[in-house]
Amino acid sequence: MSAPPIFRLVDERRVSVARDAAAVLQVLDEDPVGSCMVASRVAEFGVEPGAIGGELWTRRRITESLCYAGPNLIPLRGSLDDLKAFSDKAMSVPRRCSSLVGHAQLVLPMWQRLESVWGTARDVREQQPLLALTAMPQCPIDPAVRPVRMEELDAYLVAAIDMFIGEVGVDPRLGDGGRGYRRRIAGLIAAGRAWARFERGEVVFKAEIGSQSPAVGQIQGVWVRPDWRGHGLGTAGTAALAAAVVASGRVASLYVNDYNTVARATYARIGFDQVGVFATVLMD
Repeated sequence: MSAPPIFRLVDERRVSVARDAAAVLQVLDEDPVGSCMVASRVAEFGVEPGAIGGELWTRRRITESLCYAGPNLIPLRGSLDDLKAFSDKAMSVPRRCSSLVGHAQLVLPMWQRLESVWGTARDVREQQPLLALTAMPQCPIDPAVRPVRMEELDAYLVAAIDMFIGEVGVDPRLGDGGRGYRRRIAGLIAAGRAWARFERGEVVFKAEIGSQSPAVGQIQGVWVRPDWRGHGLGTAGTAALAAAVVASGRVASLYVNDYNTVARATYARIGFDQVGVFATVLMD
């Protein structure tokens, strides 16, 4: 029996753009919580690169290997060889992503290879418990936490910027004076995905559904104003948003730094269970 043509072996190893929507959806559906960030884009825009703001990469078969490359680099599935190929592909073009994020067992091997070319990261968060809530919260919710109205954008931005600087370590207004970040926050408000409690016109609690797929709502940006901390507002406020996500028929999800024991205790009181471990590499 003759050996297969060499070009076929090369083809099996190269990274290509995934365009089979059914196969992509199969991968996303098998890991709805872990794939929420990508699934939300695919649900809204499909799989075409121009529509989803990046590319879906695969090697051999989509159901075996898949990685989203856009503003974030998000590996979804693959062997160590696949992750090596995705890393090499990412290094072969100018870097456009600001972070590498996803399941730790996929992210960290990629970063080991990428770091040699991309340089030292601003921060590497290797252990971030991925949490999910499928039923209503086990604790009381704050009835004063509600969707933000568009006319409250400026007040909400004050809190959002403070949260972003504290969590990410970078002012989101750098570069363009904050226009891009303002547009993103305005979009979340318009979609009903930014929630807050206001006192005398100022935000004392905020959180957002940063990504929303048909199956999952991923909560992010949880923040309590410093002078309101220590009174249970973070627990009751997050529970209010999580309850809204569950009431919509979705799983409420989030991921948290393993060293943030206060936040982890908060989410445990609400009823979140750990379903995986994420890792995030933040770059300048």
